[in-house]
Amino acid sequence: MPNLAPKAPGVTAQPRKLTSTVPREYVHRAAVSEVLLTGWEQDVPAGDHSGFVVGAQWPRCHSLFASEGGYQDPMLLVESVRQIGSLLAHAEFDVPFGYQFLMSDLSVTADPELFRAGPVPTDIEMHTVCRDVVRRGRSLREMRYDVTVRRGDEVRATASAAFRCMSPDVYRRLRGERPTVCHRTPPPALDPAVVRHGSPWHVLLGEASPASPGRWELRVDTAHPTYFDHPTDHIPGMVLLEAARQAAHAVTGLPCALLAGVRADFARYAEFDSPCWVTATVEGHGAPGELPVRVRGSQEDETVFTADLVLRPRVS
Repeated sequence: MPNLAPKAPGVTAQPRKLTSTVPREYVHRAAVSEVLLTGWEQDVPAGDHSGFVVGAQWPRCHSLFASEGGYQDPMLLVESVRQIGSLLAHAEFDVPFGYQFLMSDLSVTADPELFRAGPVPTDIEMHTVCRDVVRRGRSLREMRYDVTVRRGDEVRATASAAFRCMSPDVYRRLRGERPTVCHRTPPPALDPAVVRHGSPWHVLLGEASPASPGRWELRVDTAHPTYFDHPTDHIPGMVLLEAARQAAHAVTGLPCALLAGVRADFARYAEFDSPCWVTATVEGHGAPGELPVRVRGSQEDETVFTADLVLRPRVS
């Protein structure tokens, strides 16, 4: 998939004949290995310069989001959708590098067949339409984008996300000087097998108290190379989403179920200097074969985020 010439300063894209990832700066990743997007181009049928086709490739082996039981990790889709926002903001909406992006909400609904692993990495196309574009002067202030995900000729998922962005000066006035390292000692990890991981290092939930089932303290380790790919002064939204997914597995007792849907809203920053508590409840039964779970993250009794997730047992 060809790339359009970038508009943000600092990176010059060259025509590519072979598949490669987009520049890591476009998707706010320090490690090239964490870049999932492979290219983008104008989606001509959109007709109003608001549509783009974005390519992504999911590796069969990822240090955190590993394949299991014949399926790839659905969090690869969630992260791909997140990366679209920063890519298009920089490359197509003239947002300079160094601006801060604040996720407002993100939702995904997927057919489990999208995640079925094959003999090669999974290539997908994400047909994206940008809307609700708000500018301050010539600068992009906020935007929503809707995504239709195709694997081959089949539509396998839909998604939507919204974000705000601000200049470094505005962000500094809003946040002040805050540490980018968490000095609080994480609580002991929940059993990794309960939350679909093989190592305690990847577990974001502490051991639950018998008196408070379905409630865990968020484990924050700013040295983790994927959760904290680069320095930041708060807990990233993707870390909160993974914590919500882990909480859904833990509260249902279904670590092997697939995440088929999520709708998350982010209310405030998750800070490093106080405990963040994650609670999860099973919300009865949804559609046949689906199990809905409601997750809330809070600090000092204030809601940080909420997420409604849908789990589906795997089909062999």
